[in-house]
Amino acid sequence: MANLALFSTDDLSFPASLQEAVEHGEVFTRAWVVELILDLLGYTSDKDLCDLRLVEPACGGGAFLTVIASRISASCRAHRRPVTDAVDAVRAFDLLSRNVEDSRALVTATLKQEGWEPEHAQRIATAWVQQGDYLLQPDAEHRADYVVGNPPYIRLEDVPDDRMAAYRRACSTMGGRADIYIGFYEVALRSLNRGGRLGFICADRWMRNQYGRRLRQLVTGHFSMDLALVMHDVDAFDDQVAAYPAITVISNGPQATAVVADANRSFGAEQARDFAHWYADGRQPAVTTDSFQAARMPQWFPEEDSWPAASPARLAVLEDLTERFRPLEDTRTGTKVGIGIATGADKIFLTRDEDLVEEDRLLPMAMVRDTTSGTIDWDGTRLVNPWTAGGELVDLDAYPRLAAYFRRHGEALRKRYVAVKQPHRWYKTIDKVDHQLTRRHKLLFPDMKLRIHPVLDEGGLYPHHNLYFIVSDVWDMRVLGGLLLSKVAEAFVEAYAVKMRGGTLRFQAQYLRKIRVPDPGSIGESDRAALAEAFAERDVEAATEAALRVYGLAELPD
Repeated sequence: MANLALFSTDDLSFPASLQEAVEHGEVFTRAWVVELILDLLGYTSDKDLCDLRLVEPACGGGAFLTVIASRISASCRAHRRPVTDAVDAVRAFDLLSRNVEDSRALVTATLKQEGWEPEHAQRIATAWVQQGDYLLQPDAEHRADYVVGNPPYIRLEDVPDDRMAAYRRACSTMGGRADIYIGFYEVALRSLNRGGRLGFICADRWMRNQYGRRLRQLVTGHFSMDLALVMHDVDAFDDQVAAYPAITVISNGPQATAVVADANRSFGAEQARDFAHWYADGRQPAVTTDSFQAARMPQWFPEEDSWPAASPARLAVLEDLTERFRPLEDTRTGTKVGIGIATGADKIFLTRDEDLVEEDRLLPMAMVRDTTSGTIDWDGTRLVNPWTAGGELVDLDAYPRLAAYFRRHGEALRKRYVAVKQPHRWYKTIDKVDHQLTRRHKLLFPDMKLRIHPVLDEGGLYPHHNLYFIVSDVWDMRVLGGLLLSKVAEAFVEAYAVKMRGGTLRFQAQYLRKIRVPDPGSIGESDRAALAEAFAERDVEAATEAALRVYGLAELPD
């Protein structure tokens, strides 16, 4: 059950809006989805389930428990054990007394239908299902070989202050404006016995957004991300929900093979069985059907503070490239990714008047608009430059025209945060000028663009803060420009970057650094020439064709 209504108004004091959520916010998981999750975890009746411990953190009305009870019943018969041996095999929690009663009734009914004595069925149901807050339970209640379910999807700020404080104390990953389910993941993961497995169906926002960062770090640092099955368009619940669900399987052990998968709206019970069979078989590296596609990767993306989003086939390619090639920013080649200068007052520091101040105090600037055509078309913008070549602020007494100009704008300059912090340096820009950068060949990238758009500055301009740049001690910048013009390079950025309205990508330094590139010396002369020519001609297809050869790829999957 997707227990969106986690809290009971009998237990806590709530605003009216949350009371309404408690009354109407419950969404039941379809039985075939429960079966799929248990199959993916390997929680099957051929195992002696009485000797294993399964925990469900928020059981709701018992959708998971019904299937679990049926599998335990079959396990007991297969291993010739009385069902009472399973009294400690399951622990399920819920805060709503109504849900506890409903779940116990379902477990009892299921076991009775399976032919077990009514008093035994009732005893087991009472032992299995308990009223309580999973996030605040004693650790002894948590230890598990399996944790399954659909954790509640409630904004943390909708929880009463005292309870929210208790959650934050209990769950270190629950930072910022997190959703409650972040804490459920953390507590569940920390509860797993060695080799234990977690299987949740839950909103997948935590895999990419800021509030999920600590949880992602916990997973990649201490657990194995085994499966991410995206089910955004799948009819997985009895009612429609706005959240974008995914099934995640995470185990307590070293990172092993990881599977990425994506299911569409035609994915149902039959297709789920097919997927579970493919997943368990482990032999085929990839599969594509009318209902789902999936790919196996040697491991999950290592040491990433964000996880990429793309089709399974493309993610497998990106993971392979991540394994085989070094990052674009690399001390071995002296390749660096950076951002242009921020002034804190562009209207004052930027000018097209070449006689505004002393000539050597005007630094030619590269602006986004100068890069539109794919080559530099400088419009004459200059920085009124307060920095010396040594990185110090100039002495205004030595530059009377510069001093007069800054003093005319002194009131506005002194109001900037950077000037309030350092009043004696009131005419500084936010960033220093690195005069060596002006002279260097560099690739410039506009911050926002539909497609990757490297532009070569052969020296003479300094980038504005809406431009990111790449410099290198080793690369021929035209060859590197061809690589970065390709769809292979763009695929890295597209997988990691936040998309804006209309599909616009952000080509920020953190995303450019995700790009992997070959050793410059490993690229053959013909491919170097092809990349450089493609860059000069702005021919994306030719750049991609050459890049595929250089990366050793037959194709780049959609």
